Amino acid sequence: MARDTIDTTPIATATELAATLSEGCKGPEDFRIGTEHEKFGFFTKDLTPIPYNGNRGVKTVLEGMEGLLGWERIEDAGNIIGLADPVGGGAISIEPGGQFELSGAPVDNLHQTCRETNAHLAQVRQIAEPLGVGFLGLGMAPTWTLAEMPRMPKSRYEIMTNYMPKVGSKGLDMMYRTSTVQVNLDFSSEADMAKKMRVGLALQPIATAIFANSPFTDGKPNGFLSYRAEIWRDTDNNRAGLLPMAFDEGFGFSDYVEWALDVPMYFVKRGGTYFDATDTTFRQFMAGSLEGRVPDARPTLGDWNNHLGTVFPDVRLKRYIEMRGADAGPWRRICALPAFWVGLLYDDGVLDQAWELVKDWSAQEREALRDGVPKTALKTVFRNHSVHEIAREAVALSREGLKRRGRLNEGGFDETVHLDAVEETVASGMTPAEHMLRKYEGEWNRDITRVFKEYAY
Repeated sequence: MARDTIDTTPIATATELAATLSEGCKGPEDFRIGTEHEKFGFFTKDLTPIPYNGNRGVKTVLEGMEGLLGWERIEDAGNIIGLADPVGGGAISIEPGGQFELSGAPVDNLHQTCRETNAHLAQVRQIAEPLGVGFLGLGMAPTWTLAEMPRMPKSRYEIMTNYMPKVGSKGLDMMYRTSTVQVNLDFSSEADMAKKMRVGLALQPIATAIFANSPFTDGKPNGFLSYRAEIWRDTDNNRAGLLPMAFDEGFGFSDYVEWALDVPMYFVKRGGTYFDATDTTFRQFMAGSLEGRVPDARPTLGDWNNHLGTVFPDVRLKRYIEMRGADAGPWRRICALPAFWVGLLYDDGVLDQAWELVKDWSAQEREALRDGVPKTALKTVFRNHSVHEIAREAVALSREGLKRRGRLNEGGFDETVHLDAVEETVASGMTPAEHMLRKYEGEWNRDITRVFKEYAY
């Protein structure tokens, strides 16, 4: 997230909060695609992570991007922490361990998404290469220990760093050593939101399996194909997971609000100051629990929006829906992840077929999938079949959905071209992680440093 929200509109009831989510409803003709991806910065000479400060650090890269793009600077306590595009709506931000993130502008089609991604990676290289800096697209930092990871000067991260060890064993690894690619998508109504949430939550482990790309930790295989997904299983289960209530009959905006109200907060921001609120739920905040602890202790819409950005279910609801289950990966997979979900969710007929695929899965089966895919990915067993078979069917539906959209590029090709990387995985039955492990045991001769050359952007 590039910038925390500032909106002083007072809020007093859960009904008001649900109404703010309903404001995201829009006609299908206005649906947009917003793609976010993260990457690790490293020095090409010694393969160590780049710090924030110094003449070749994250700060220098951000300032170089500022000069190149002319975007607005975002600061925290005088430190540059991101950039915002005042025209297109995109942003650049930094995650706790220096992961460099593009939050793409909301665009009409996947061809625009891919052009945006390619332009961004070219711009980053233009700034970074003269500094001897490269960027790596993996779901987990492959060689650096947690102690070796740099820390970015963002006030919210200090609060999170202190809190994470209290609520799970892997929260700091999530913050500092993982990278993701995700897509943000729209809904037309409360019912459309509910169906997309359900399909997204049920199929999120399938996406995790297809995009599994984090098999190394501390310089050696970690026994998982998506260790990033394994980390999320014990980060902070009060605010993460599969949201079982989304599958209850009648699920709607108010149900999500009721869940989020009881999730502990991270902070309240007043002016440029972040106040630790980790001992308080938003419901308690609304009841006055922070009176005397923070200035202007009456909750605002900005407080609520900031809180929504600090809950981490596998599919997150704001005024749009965020699909959050995939590891970062090579550039073709940055475009393939939104292609997979757009194809499934943006055609009503295909969305109905996707729901038919998953609607009779029990909560226990969905949880078992989420628990199994970090280690075995496509080979995970489900109902005497494999995730590979489900993935094959889901990808076929996605292709049909993209074909029906009929969005053509200058060469006359529709959006199915962006699904190629996913279809290669499904055809071969091998995840990106398994390809890396094969190289590690074979041509790399267990030289993990090869990953920085072959998987850098």
